[in-house]
Amino acid sequence: MTARIVGVAGAVVLLIAAAVGYGLYSRDRGPAVNSVAVVTGQPVSVQAKGQLLFRNTAEGPDFGHLATVPADRPGEPRKVAGLSCDRFAASAGTALCLAAQPGVLPPMTDVIVLDKDLAELRRVELPGTPSRGRVSPDGKLVYWTLFVNGDSYAETGFSTRAGILDLRTGNLMKSIEEMGLLLDGKPYYSSDVNYWGITFAPDGKRFYATVGTKGKTYLVEADYEKLVARMIRENVECPALSPDGKRIAFKKRVSADPAAPWRLAVLDLASGQETLLAETRSIDDQAAWLDDRTVAYGVDSGIWAVPADGSGSAKLLVQSASSPAGV
Repeated sequence: MTARIVGVAGAVVLLIAAAVGYGLYSRDRGPAVNSVAVVTGQPVSVQAKGQLLFRNTAEGPDFGHLATVPADRPGEPRKVAGLSCDRFAASAGTALCLAAQPGVLPPMTDVIVLDKDLAELRRVELPGTPSRGRVSPDGKLVYWTLFVNGDSYAETGFSTRAGILDLRTGNLMKSIEEMGLLLDGKPYYSSDVNYWGITFAPDGKRFYATVGTKGKTYLVEADYEKLVARMIRENVECPALSPDGKRIAFKKRVSADPAAPWRLAVLDLASGQETLLAETRSIDDQAAWLDDRTVAYGVDSGIWAVPADGSGSAKLLVQSASSPAGV
């Protein structure tokens, strides 16, 4: 009887030890996915500096809502606002929310422009589903990319439409496909020209984007006032211009493997030097610069960051989150 009691007691000790060990192991790895501290109903201002804004993807009633944490303390409980978006971006006191209309066929998206306190300024209804969204550094321009089904030239069954809304003039370009396009200094025409992933320079006059045609992708540099773009480099997708306007982070196709086709890279515009970043996973996102040294992106149900010079290693900033925007 005594031996049986000792045996049971020993088993209990082993179970407790295992539980403690698992707890330490879990703590070392970080909390389980979707196990996050959330503070709801909090006022959020996109003009407050030193914060990381993102789309909350933790399971629960706040799924898909805008959330924020201190950029230097991303492990703190996230503040979650009432705004629900599929893609979010912000800069200089202007915010952009792309929200798919639920249960609507064909798919439609609300392009919503908001002020620093998330009060709605303008809403545009466009066909398609949200893909990318950004705000210019000065907060005067918002731009987006939507997936659109049914274009006859799209071999995959879908294409993208990139548009720009100028908040200074109210001018709305639902698609930039009509602007002039140059290849090697000569006008280029093709029915399959497709743009996505716009990123503006600080002056608000120059922007970069991806153009796809004939099975290839190119980085284009465009003059917003003249609406003319020129192809400047092949194999560049989803460009993101650095705050100093000197470098572009992008995803580069490095493999024919459909499961892992891309690597994040940074291009120096002056020298043409290209640097692969330390993140080795395939990233299908338009990166966001947190500062001139750090690039953030969404992958594996979280927001990660990596140095922009190719050094270091990828670091998890916020779990159960997507669509990062640094302020």
